[in-house]
Amino acid sequence: MATTLITGGTVVSATGRGAADVLIDGERIVALLEPGSTVLGANLTETVDRVIDATGKYVIPGGIDAHTHMSMPFGGTTAADTFETGTRAAAWGGTTTIIDFAVQKFGERVQDSLQTWHDMAAGECAIDYSFHQIIGDVNDESLRAMHELPGEGISSFKLFMAYPGVFYSDDAQILRAMQTGADTGLLTMMHAENGPAIDVLVGQLLAQGKTDPYYHGIARAWELEEEATHRAIMLAKLTGAPLYVVHVSAKQAVAQLAAARDRGQNVFGETCPQYLYLSLEDQLGAPGFEGAKWVCSTPLRSKHDHHQDEAWQALRTNDLQMVSTDHCPFCMKGQKDMGIGDFSKIPNGIGSVEHRMDLMYQGVVDGKISLERWVEITATTPARMFGLYGRKGVLAPGADADVVIYDPKGHTSIGVDATHHMNMDHSAWEGYEIDGHVDTVLSRGKVVVDDNTYLGRKGDGRFVRRDPCQYLI
Repeated sequence: MATTLITGGTVVSATGRGAADVLIDGERIVALLEPGSTVLGANLTETVDRVIDATGKYVIPGGIDAHTHMSMPFGGTTAADTFETGTRAAAWGGTTTIIDFAVQKFGERVQDSLQTWHDMAAGECAIDYSFHQIIGDVNDESLRAMHELPGEGISSFKLFMAYPGVFYSDDAQILRAMQTGADTGLLTMMHAENGPAIDVLVGQLLAQGKTDPYYHGIARAWELEEEATHRAIMLAKLTGAPLYVVHVSAKQAVAQLAAARDRGQNVFGETCPQYLYLSLEDQLGAPGFEGAKWVCSTPLRSKHDHHQDEAWQALRTNDLQMVSTDHCPFCMKGQKDMGIGDFSKIPNGIGSVEHRMDLMYQGVVDGKISLERWVEITATTPARMFGLYGRKGVLAPGADADVVIYDPKGHTSIGVDATHHMNMDHSAWEGYEIDGHVDTVLSRGKVVVDDNTYLGRKGDGRFVRRDPCQYLI
């Protein structure tokens, strides 16, 4: 097998940084070495098959985006990125593993839904992938099927407190699913918004003629995120189930998670780049129908209430543990424009899988998080949380050679005509400038991106079976 030596760089982990050379044999990392190390008197640069010079750059584990939705049916259409296009874009941005969601719809068998997602992804992905299981129809058969998931390499499942008539589970269903999760060791993931109450507000706003995208954020008020988050925490406490709340956007929901963790409960939260940078006023409130580009759920929050600042603070204090994207892109033409005149018909989703690593690195530049925390929340914690650690999320002997060489002196301009590779006709991040650049990306030892050139191909990625989740983070 081919050998690769990455030399001259600063290796950054969740716990520190230092000069080291990374030796790769085939698909695995075999050693981290003192710079200039020799073997039997020979300089390693003369004995390996390939040398990558990372002088002046950071060498970090490949990013893990633990929340994506490729080819997901939603709102009468399907997410614009396929597993082929979405994972290629992810690779461009320094993400080397995604965890997508297999969707059980109402009336469907859990096993059949999982197989459907396997069939969609197999042979299509440029990088490694795994699945969470959405339980969209909690019933006796579904609960029995959940016992089979660990044997399939699936260690987490997702429920929805939102979207009545689509994915919604009531409290009794949530209680039963959490009990099964606790029995089987599965991590419960929760979309925490009070869906029935949201539907009432949506109907009232539309009846008042308030149809613009801005009102999507008004209908999904922060109180309904906080309430649902608290309710999920209490049901998890009652059942003994570990809980992971997805796409946390409201500072009040963060406070509920922090209080529960302070009481010793195994609850965790992720946020997404859109909740750190974007706002109700500036994006959802854009003129005309432009705000539809940023319709997602949970929604963007008001900048005047400092939700964004509080989310950054929660990342610093570990009251939020990681950053995923909830990547679920829809084009404006033919998809988002289904909601012209009725914001409730706008497909919910933003495309960010390509830009997460860059956007979070800008947080380092801006002094919001440390360099080590950047690695922790984008790679190491996702690996630990979702049963991948040791293989993914770390540069260590025996780990997969998923490596990103990041240039802090480089620059990245985000936009459809700049660095955009997602299958979308717009960018939620148009005009953003990043003080850093993804230079080289290796996926299991293969260079897939180098010097602004894509070298990967569909089918390179493999399904990764996951171990039980590690909750004490």
